[in-house]
Amino acid sequence: MVGPQRPQFVLFGSSIVQISYSNGGWGAILSDIYARKADILLRGYYGWNSRRAIQVLDQVFPKDTTVQPTLVIVYFGGNDSMGPHSSGLGPHVPLPEYIENMRKIATHLKSLSENIRIIFLSCPPVDEARIRENTSAYFSELVRTNELCRQYSEACIELCKEMNLKVVDLWTALQKREDWLTACFTDGIHLAEEGSKIVVEEILKVLKEAEWTPSLHWKSMATEFPEDSPCDLVLADGKTTINPSDWTYHRQIQWD
Repeated sequence: MVGPQRPQFVLFGSSIVQISYSNGGWGAILSDIYARKADILLRGYYGWNSRRAIQVLDQVFPKDTTVQPTLVIVYFGGNDSMGPHSSGLGPHVPLPEYIENMRKIATHLKSLSENIRIIFLSCPPVDEARIRENTSAYFSELVRTNELCRQYSEACIELCKEMNLKVVDLWTALQKREDWLTACFTDGIHLAEEGSKIVVEEILKVLKEAEWTPSLHWKSMATEFPEDSPCDLVLADGKTTINPSDWTYHRQIQWD
């Protein structure tokens, strides 16, 4: 552990979480936005479904640790929603079991701290045509459809309403963009930079609108070591320094 201690935001999920630092990913963008404000911790597992996630909850989120996360953003559903394989193997999880697994994840997280905040991300859509084009003969049957994604997305959203959790409807959010099929994915499933930008925008919207005390929106959080210093850059007058602690000019997008 290095200091000073910052709020911890944990990203917990499958490949869309694991590779969220690649290709201008949403995890990397959040880390930039929350620089000097919160530590973004990645717990992403390529190929995982909710069934595997509940098996490691106590290891990823132990109850007896002295520091608990401030915020956990959870994504499972894409692999769960794949059609069942004829062998009985594979990532498919029946919808009723998926709902109960997500309930178990939420219940465990809530038990960690009275102050923990939770956001679920629902299952995003997929580009079925590109998946068919990219499917390798290395794999057996792969059934991924937008209709299955919709069903699992809606189930996640309904569960969040029931449990009073914040949720981002990724299935709807991505499809609001007219060119979502070509712009939002690297392979028809995983998010390209444009898709990740939508994820970040939706997460920030939730954080800004949430009536949480303290607020976890980046503009409301304290910046680490924000004080003025004679070591700061000197202005043209040759006498005054300027504090760069909260500069954001480097960002292509000035996030709200």
